[in-house]
Amino acid sequence: MPDVVLLPLLIPLITAIAAVFARHRRRTRRLVSVSGAAALFCASLALLATVWRDGFRTLQVGGWPAPYGITLAVDLFSAMMVAVTGLMGLSVVVYSLESAGVEHEAIGYHPLLHILLLGVCGSFITGDLFNLYVWFEVMLISSFALLALGGRRGRMEGAIKYVALNLTASAFLLAAIGMLYGVAGTLNMADLSRQLHTGTLSGLITVLAMLFLVAFGIKSAIFPLFFWLPASYHTPPVAVSALFAGLLTKVGVYVLIRVFTLIFIHDLNYSHTLILTISALTMITGVLGAVAQNEFRRILSFHIISQVGYMILGLGLFTPLALAGSIFYIIHHIIVKTNLFLISGIVLRLQGTLELGRLGGLYGSAPGLALLFLIPALSLSGLPPLSGFWAKLILVRAALDQEAYGVAATALLVGMLTLFSMMKIWGEVFWRPPRDDGLQSRSEAEQLALLPGARLTAGPRLLLLSPAVLLAVLTVLIGLAAESLFSLCLRAAGQLLNPAGYIEAVLGKIP
Repeated sequence: MPDVVLLPLLIPLITAIAAVFARHRRRTRRLVSVSGAAALFCASLALLATVWRDGFRTLQVGGWPAPYGITLAVDLFSAMMVAVTGLMGLSVVVYSLESAGVEHEAIGYHPLLHILLLGVCGSFITGDLFNLYVWFEVMLISSFALLALGGRRGRMEGAIKYVALNLTASAFLLAAIGMLYGVAGTLNMADLSRQLHTGTLSGLITVLAMLFLVAFGIKSAIFPLFFWLPASYHTPPVAVSALFAGLLTKVGVYVLIRVFTLIFIHDLNYSHTLILTISALTMITGVLGAVAQNEFRRILSFHIISQVGYMILGLGLFTPLALAGSIFYIIHHIIVKTNLFLISGIVLRLQGTLELGRLGGLYGSAPGLALLFLIPALSLSGLPPLSGFWAKLILVRAALDQEAYGVAATALLVGMLTLFSMMKIWGEVFWRPPRDDGLQSRSEAEQLALLPGARLTAGPRLLLLSPAVLLAVLTVLIGLAAESLFSLCLRAAGQLLNPAGYIEAVLGKIP
């Protein structure tokens, strides 16, 4: 039996290979995809339970001791991220059984989806920076292929913007990794933490920290490096958009939190104050962009940017409560944002467009869908008793404790503007009377999207709605039982702020 640490890598890899071999048998391919996603979710829960019970889990691949070999290291933070990745993977795969076109499935949709999950899980559990770069490239290649799948002009344009900016980020990352290796002679993150704590060459280390901030800042879409995201995330199929929105930017945020709590902590006054300022600017610019949009998925895309600001806010404050708030916010946002994109796909199936000015009347014709939208929308805005309220409350409380009143006020203001933009979608899509413009005014593509949606049978309806219902229920449950998740996040934050435990687990000794 493989080590539980290896399972989140082996399962999506084996699933992708099996799906390739089943490329000529659609039913078998879909069964393999769902089974693989379910197995990944179960394995991720087993990994989280193991880490909760036994503490850090490490694996030296090939038997080479750290820091010379390939290290896999899992703490509570990374285990939580792998678990929520498994949940999102399963939700999106089930949704894709109805939303993905036959032609997309035939040219590699399911294998690419699982390769993407492989890259995400690898990024969360790797213990050295070079393999982190490798896992990022696995994500980049598979995500680019998913973006461009089908070859339509809009998708290709979004894919080109996406890959160009992410290749730039990869170039910054590779340069930073090379220079860091030249300085420290190692890329094992635990060994880097041990060596860089000596305090020598602090100026050069600060420069390297800024290079890493730029590289992962592009990948996580922080201010002012976010412009690629709203230009690309609304172009692919909805299921792909949902997976991207839920997971990809969070990998960048995860790595920022990892390296700026484990490696680059020699000059907190400079680096973390800069991160705090960037978090406020990211929140403001993202939400203002969302307010200015009039297309469902573009509004949601800009909100990804503003919410990333909340996620790095706790890193900038750098206290146990603040970091716990960041982790809580990441988990909450992955669930809520994925759900909002899934719901946007159902709206597209029913009405054939996502332009707000051409939508309306869904409250009367689909009241259940209206409620499904309202739950994650209000949670994203931070209204009680949903998960987003507690996430924002923790971060605002942490900011007030540190007397960062400007950032706290910014977080509250951005929450109000988020509510405004979410209510704009609610009013235009669900509450307003339906537009009686007929199919004649729609494009051919919109007509094709509309016609099947108007006659959704029980099977397709179940496949589209069940993931959205599951995620909405989970959002409510987190809000009603927030203390349980918060205690888990607080324990994970304690591990991040005490690197000695991570170093001892990987290297076998305390510096």
